[in-house]
Parts: sequence; structure tokens; C-alpha cells
Amino acid sequence: MIRGFGKKRKQDEEQSYWLSYSDMMAGLLLCFVVIIAVTMLHSKVQYDQKQEELAGKEQELVIRSDELYNERLLVDEQGAKLNAQELKLTEQEGKLAEQAAKLDLQKQKLDEQEALLDEFQGIMLAQQEQLDKIIGIKTELIEDIREECEKSALQVSIDEKTGAISMDSSILFEYNKDELKETGQEFLGDFLPKYMHILLSPKYRPYISEIVIEGHTDTSGTYLFNLGLSQERAYSVADYCLNEKSTFLSKDEKETLQSFLTTSGRSYSDPVLKADGTVDAAASRRVEILFRLKDEEMIREMVDIMNSSGNTDAPKAEIVEAPSFKSQ
Repeated sequence: MIRGFGKKRKQDEEQSYWLSYSDMMAGLLLCFVVIIAVTMLHSKVQYDQKQEELAGKEQELVIRSDELYNERLLVDEQGAKLNAQELKLTEQEGKLAEQAAKLDLQKQKLDEQEALLDEFQGIMLAQQEQLDKIIGIKTELIEDIREECEKSALQVSIDEKTGAISMDSSILFEYNKDELKETGQEFLGDFLPKYMHILLSPKYRPYISEIVIEGHTDTSGTYLFNLGLSQERAYSVADYCLNEKSTFLSKDEKETLQSFLTTSGRSYSDPVLKADGTVDAAASRRVEILFRLKDEEMIREMVDIMNSSGNTDAPKAEIVEAPSFKSQ
């Protein structure tokens, strides 16, 4: 019995041991479960927190990404503007280079023009001296002719400005005739030597380029008839001057006169008018003896240039017309 009881007790003790051990293990397991649960809960909380933080970070990243995108667009836009400005600057630099080249060319042209202007001014000064000299010669010649006319008892008048000499038309020719009358020959024989001696003197002859005898008529009749009549009258005067029978000019004077003398018939293209504008028939029937000086056309052009220079306040230059003798 005791042996049996002892065995049972031993069995009870072993059973009690394993129960305690299992309880302990169960308690440990429960502790582990609680710990794991707490750990997992804590981890879950931390995970949720991290997720929230990540969500916030992602939102920030999205916002930042949008901001960066907008900034990139702004940078691209500014870059495009800068590129456009750079292109404009390049174009402007090209234009400035072209303008600089043009300015250099214009400066070169201005330098050339200044040189030409200086040369032209030198020429103008020389021509002005020549103009003054020629005008002085004309003035002196007109004065000599005027003085000679004042000394003469002939019925002549001189234009103080042009040197034109006017004579009574009835002295030279009969009406519609081209032959010199005796009174006309006497008149020319008395007057022309005085005129020729002045005009062909050593003082003035170097400046003479041409002596012209022009015939003029009144407006009666046809133009062609008067053209022939005026030409014949001019020729008659020239013939009387150069004819071998004429003695009022020396042989040398005649030869000199031949080198300058021309005749022209003007018909009634240049009639003499009265104060009321009507034709003065008697005065229109005339013969004019005119002379021209060398370089006179050049001088006339110079005077025209000076008069049209644009300075309206400046006194205009005036050229004395070629001295002329008018036989009317």
C-alpha cells in the first residue's frame, strides 16, 4: 500500500510540476503575446505616424514639385526672353556695325567733299578775281565810250548801264531800203572810228571775243521779208566798215575787225516798245553794233549761281551787259 501510495504521490508531484511549468509557460507565452501585441500596436502607431509624415512629405513634394515646375516655366520664359533680347542685341550690333561702316563712308565722302570744296573755293576766288577784273574792264570801257559820246556832236545817247548806243533810224536808210544813205555814210564815217579806236585799242582788244552787227525792223510786213531786210542792212553797215573804199579805218584796223565781226538779221523779233507797251515803229527800225567780252558766258553763269545761292538778304550780284552801239 505504502509502495503504491508513494508511487502515486510521485506521480502527483510530477503532474503538479508539469502543471506549474505549463502555467508558467502559458504565462510567459501570454506575456510574449502581450509584449508582441503592445509592440505591434506601438509599431502600428509609429507606422501610422510615419505614413502621415510620408503623406505630408508627399504633399510637400507635390507642392514643391508644382513650385519647381512653375519656377522652371518662369526660368524657361525668362530664358526665351533673354534669347530674344540676345538676338535683338546681335541684330542691333549688326546694324550698328553697318551704321558705323556707313558713317565711315560718309566721313570719307565728307572729307572728299571738303577737299573738293576747298578746291572749288580756290577756283571761285580765282574766278571772282577774274570776274572783278572783267567787270572792271567793262565799267572802264563803258565810261570811255560815254565820254567819247559826250564829246561828239552826233545825235547819240548811251545807256549808262549797258553801254548801248542809240541813233536816229532815219540817218542810215530810207524806209524799206538796205542801201546806206549819204547821211548814214557820213554818220558812220564820223562815229565808227571813235568806237573802233576805243574797242580795238591795246587796253581792251585782248578782252574782245566778238563784234556783232544786228539789223532790226518794225512789225510791218511779213517776218521773212523783214528778216531779209534786217540782214541786208546789217551787211551794208559791215561792208561799209570793211570796204576797201572806206578810209575811216586803217588796213590793220580792218583786218583786226574782220577777226571779230559777224552780222545778224533779227527781223521784228525784238521791237522797241513805248511806255504804253505798243511798238515804236521808228525806234524799232535800227542797226545795233554790239560786242561781247571773253568768258562773258562763264561770268554770267557765275553771277546766276551767286544770285541763286539761297541768301535772299544778301545783295545780288549784277553783271553789266555787253556794251553795244545801237543804230536806230
